[in-house]
This record gives sequence, structure tokens and C-alpha cells, in this order.
Amino acid sequence: MPEWVPRLEANVLLDFDGELRDLAAYEAYGGYQQLKRAAGWDADTLVAELTTSALRGRGGAGFPTGRKASFLAPGSERYLVVNADESEPGSCKDRELMLRAPHALLEGMLIVMNVLRLTRAYIYIRGEYLTESEVLEVAIAEARAAGYVGAAGPDGYVPEITVHRGAGAYICGEETALLASLNGDRGQPSAKPPFPAVSGAFERPTLLNNVETIATIPVILRLGAAEYRALGTEQSGGTHLMSISGHIARPGNYEVAMSKTLGYLIEELAGGVPGGRTLKAVIPGGASAPILGPEALDILCAPEALAAAGSMAGSAGVMVIDDTTCIVQLALRTAAFYTHESCGKCTPCREGTRWITDTLQRIEDGIADLREIELVLEICDNVEGKCLCPLGDACAMPVRSMIQRFREEFDAHVELGYCPLHETSSLSSLYPQPRSLLPLATVSPS
Repeated sequence: MPEWVPRLEANVLLDFDGELRDLAAYEAYGGYQQLKRAAGWDADTLVAELTTSALRGRGGAGFPTGRKASFLAPGSERYLVVNADESEPGSCKDRELMLRAPHALLEGMLIVMNVLRLTRAYIYIRGEYLTESEVLEVAIAEARAAGYVGAAGPDGYVPEITVHRGAGAYICGEETALLASLNGDRGQPSAKPPFPAVSGAFERPTLLNNVETIATIPVILRLGAAEYRALGTEQSGGTHLMSISGHIARPGNYEVAMSKTLGYLIEELAGGVPGGRTLKAVIPGGASAPILGPEALDILCAPEALAAAGSMAGSAGVMVIDDTTCIVQLALRTAAFYTHESCGKCTPCREGTRWITDTLQRIEDGIADLREIELVLEICDNVEGKCLCPLGDACAMPVRSMIQRFREEFDAHVELGYCPLHETSSLSSLYPQPRSLLPLATVSPS
């Protein structure tokens, strides 16, 4: 994907051309002025500003940021952890934000740390983001030399920021698994309560937020909470960085106001479906989001609008799918990913995702019967809501939605004994010699 964001009328988070990697460029842009402005604030003032802005978490759950900050329990040691483990298929917005404007993230972190008097902050970044972690380390060194990091203020408070690289596990994007990894344990989720706000990093109260969420805080202070909120909807203020990929003319990252529709993003900004093909489906929030049909063009980008439509904003990884795609193959590829990434700690996820994948493989191969389509739906019901973390749900929800919206394609695989779109499907390269095209008498159900 191109490492740039088009400059649009809605841009407030990335309202500049090029990059602001070095400290001098960021300060010339107005950087760190909001950190100085918030120097005398207390926790209630910051929470009120975030609440008024209607900023919701940009990492997937969409929880109100101000309310989340208000939950942080008191304590002599409290931490800020930034989730930069951007592993959701279809999403790469945080990567670009860290590459182009690392000091925006650092300023947001320092505002939160200084106001809430947090002991230390950690940026937990996915292992594959080597360049991004190096860019952050350089930015932290610059901020340290300028006295923003590691220097005592008038009251003796010393903010410190550490970059912690993960080891490439998708599961560590889930907050309790991330914290377990940060604490030196195996990166696996745990039951809640206790919540991170009570016992998180090093078993101390921890505020955990996504990269984009924290980087937006200086923007809110600069514009004013009410003005920022007005860019979006009543429930979801401001703008959202959205990654768009798939069958689209201009893939990349775009900053879109929450009050805009997916159609505005897909057709006006990203150029629509290329090659004269027809839009078949849209996945609006990364691979774990339930699929939508062409009606997605009329749905707002706001989380509440997508939830009302039966999907979710998730990590804002918008995938555009044209009429060449076999939805059975798409469901199989989605399930196989989550099967591979399951940590195996809880039985519904460990066993259920494997059963979903294996049964979808039989459907794709043309050796299943119609009862097995219902079996997949039953397994999805047995997985969703039964696991320690949302990974099982992330497999069950999109697969169920694909069957429900495109049932005729699943039925056709069973009735014909092969994939009717195999020769033209954009995913067929993943299955170069499907058993379904062999004489059925030679096919073993195993």
C-alpha cells in the first residue's frame, strides 16, 4: 500500500503533506504545544475533554476514551500501554501513523502521562514492524534530548516511554494477552475481571489504548472538543484513519469523518471497483467483521451505524470484494487464518475454529452435503461468546455472515460438487488443484 494519506477536507489528524518524523518539523507544525497547554490540568479536566469530544477507541472495540480513562484505579504505580500490535488483516493505519508522525503519538502519550501522573508508558509494537519501531526509538531519543521525555518537571515528575517489540503473535492484539506478554509471560488471554484498569502491566492499574486513539488527543486539544466532535456523529466524534484494500482502484489509508458513508470512502476517495466489475461485498472493519453487501455504500463509517447494519467498525480495515470472488473460498481463507492464530488456551476456540476450517474445506472441495453447511453455523454458535477473548468470535462472526448473505454459493458447491467460480475467482490461486474437479468416485472424504 502507498505510504501516504491524501490531503482531504476532513483531515485533522494528518493535515500535512509528506512526513513529520523529526522533532524540528513537528514543532514547526505546532507539535508539543498542547502538551505545554495541558501542564496544569487535572485528571477530571482531561476526562471531561475526551468525553465531550466523543472520541472512541480506534483499535476495534470502540469504547469511549474518556470513560475508559475515568476507570483507572488509584495507585502509587500506574502505567500507560499503547497497543501498536496492528495484526488485523486489512488494517495498516497505525503503521503509517507511526512512520509519518511518531511525535504525534508521543505527544498524546505525554499528555496522558503528565495529567494522570502515570509511572511509565510502553508502546507494545508487533514484531514485524521493525522499521516503525526504529522510527519510534529515534523520535523518543529526540524528545528526550528536548526535555519532553526523561526530564523532571517542576514537581519532580519524570515521564519515561519504552518501546517493547512483540514476537508476531496475532493474539497479542487482545489486551490481556498483550499485557501477559509485556509482563514476561506467554501471550495468552485471561478472564476478566480483573480489568487492566485495576490490574494490568506488572499487576498495576493500566490504561491501554490504540495508537490512533492516543495520537488524536493533541488534535482534540488543538481544535477543541466540541469542534472535533462536530466532524463525526453524536456518538462517535471526529475522523477515523481507514485502510482500504481489495478490488479497489486506489488502495491506501484515508482519513474520513465519521459522518461520511462507506460509499464516500470507496467510490469518491478510493476510486471504486476497477476493471468494470461489480461490487459484491464489503468487509468494513478488518477480517473479523461480518460481511456486508452493496448496501454498505449507504452506511455511515461510525461504529454505531455499522453495528446497526449487522457489522462493526473494528480496526477500520475496509476490504472491497468484486463479483469475481468466491465467498466460500473467502470464508475458508478467513477461518484458516484464525485457526492458525488461535493460542489454543480455551477449547471452543482451539477446537471450534479447526472444525469450521475443515468443514469449509469439504464444502469448497465439493465433497460435503447440505447438512454440513448447517453444521458450520452450529459450530459458529458454539464458539461465539464462549471463549476467553474475541479471537473465536473473530472467526465465527464473519463466517456466519458469509453463509447467511451468500447461502446460494455454499449450496451450489454442494449441489454441483465443485466451485462454480473456480476458474475466475480471485482467490483460486490458493487452491490450484481442488479435489472437487476430480471424478467424485476418486475423492476420499478424509
